[in-house]
Amino acid sequence: MRRYAGSFDNGRMNRETSPDAPPQNRRPVTFTVRPELIQEARALNLNASRAAEAGLEAAVKAAKEKAWLRDNQAAIQAYNERINREGMLIKPIWLQQG
Repeated sequence: MRRYAGSFDNGRMNRETSPDAPPQNRRPVTFTVRPELIQEARALNLNASRAAEAGLEAAVKAAKEKAWLRDNQAAIQAYNERINREGMLIKPIWLQQG
């Protein structure tokens, strides 16, 4: 039986498996890290694998966002030019004069 240690984050359960639970869908990899950073992480009782995974997830998300903006730059520019030229189709209430 799997046991979870976690907390509620934004109304959802943030489930981190307990140390004695088997890893799910994880693959061992090798990477290098500055020794002082690993020492500091150990002193703070941080799970280096989970921290590296979180950092890699953030980097992947940022790279995808950057790629999306680059790939859609022409459409975004055309949309902004249309808005500047013709205005918005429906004016938000905060822009309406009352």
